[in-house]
Amino acid sequence: MPSSNTIAPKIVFLDAGTTDIGDLDFSKIEKLGKLNCHDLTLPSQIIERLSDTQIVLSNKTVIDKNIIESCPQLKLIQVVATGYNNIDIEAAQQHGIAVCNVSGYSTPAVAQHTLTLLLNLATQIHRYATEAAEWPRSPYFTRLDHLISELAGKTLGIAGMGTIGSLVADLAEAFGMNVIALQRAGQSPAPANSVNSAKRPRVSRDEFFSSCDAISLHCPLTPDTHHLINLDSLAQMKPSAFLINTGRGDLVDENALADALRNHKIAGAALDVLSSEPPPTDHPLLSPDIPNLIITPHTAWASREARQRLLDGVANNIQAFLSGKSLNRLD
Repeated sequence: MPSSNTIAPKIVFLDAGTTDIGDLDFSKIEKLGKLNCHDLTLPSQIIERLSDTQIVLSNKTVIDKNIIESCPQLKLIQVVATGYNNIDIEAAQQHGIAVCNVSGYSTPAVAQHTLTLLLNLATQIHRYATEAAEWPRSPYFTRLDHLISELAGKTLGIAGMGTIGSLVADLAEAFGMNVIALQRAGQSPAPANSVNSAKRPRVSRDEFFSSCDAISLHCPLTPDTHHLINLDSLAQMKPSAFLINTGRGDLVDENALADALRNHKIAGAALDVLSSEPPPTDHPLLSPDIPNLIITPHTAWASREARQRLLDGVANNIQAFLSGKSLNRLD
C-alpha cells in the first residue's frame, strides 16, 4: 500500500469486462492506487490509456513491444490470468518493467465444470432437457431415445495430472471411476512400488487412448501436445468413449473431431475451449449437423468465487510489488 509520502500509482484495467460483470469487489486494488477500469480496449486506444499509467492490468489485451516502448511510465504489467502469451516478456525485461500473473485461482471451478460436462455426456441431460416437447408424444412414461451410461466402473484418462487434473481425478473417483494418466513424452512410468502407480497409473499413448471410456484434457499446450487429439488418437478411442477439453483449444484437431463425431467414431465430446476465441461463425465445430457435442464459451474458469480469487491475487501481486517484494513475477 502506498505510504502517505508517496503518490498513489495509476492503475488501468484494459479489459475488465472479461472478468467482472458488476459482481466483484475491487476494494483491495483500489486501496493500492487510482484504479480506472475499461470494459474493453481496442488496439488503437491502448497507448493513449496507458500514457501516464504505472500499473496496467490485462486479461487478453495484447501488450507488445511498441506499446511498452510508447509508455515510459509503466512499471508493472499485471496479467489478470495465468497465461501470459499476450505480453512481450522480453521487451518488458529490456525496459525494466515487472510482469506478474495469477495461478491456481480457478482450480475448483474448472474441475467442477469438467465433471459437469462428463455427467451431461453420460446422462444425456443436455439432449433430453432441450427436447421437453417430445415427452408428451411418448407412448411410455419415459423416453429412451438417447443412451444413458453410468460412470461407476468406467475408466477416465487424464492428460495433465497437475492441480486441476488431480482434483478432477478425485471427483471422478468419488463417482466410482478408475483413473489413469497419460505418460508424457520422455517420462518414465510411475515406479511399480509407488502409491500413485497403483491408484492412477501413467500409461503410454496407445494404451491411454484405447482403454479409456472418457478422456479429459488438462495439459499445457506444447509442441508435443499440439493436436494430441487427432485422426490417429480418435481412431484408437472406443466408439463408446467421451472426450472433454477444458484445457487449450489447440490440443484438439477440430476438423478431425467433427468428422469423428459425425461418423460415430466416438460417442460424444464436450469442449470449453476452441482454437479461436470467440470462434468464427463458420468454425467446423459449430456446424449444426455434429451429434452429441457440447460447447461452452470458455466459462469453466468463470465462477464468481474464482473471479474474486483472481482479483485478490492481482491485489496481492501489486501490494508486493509496491513493497519492493517479488510475488508471481514472470520477468
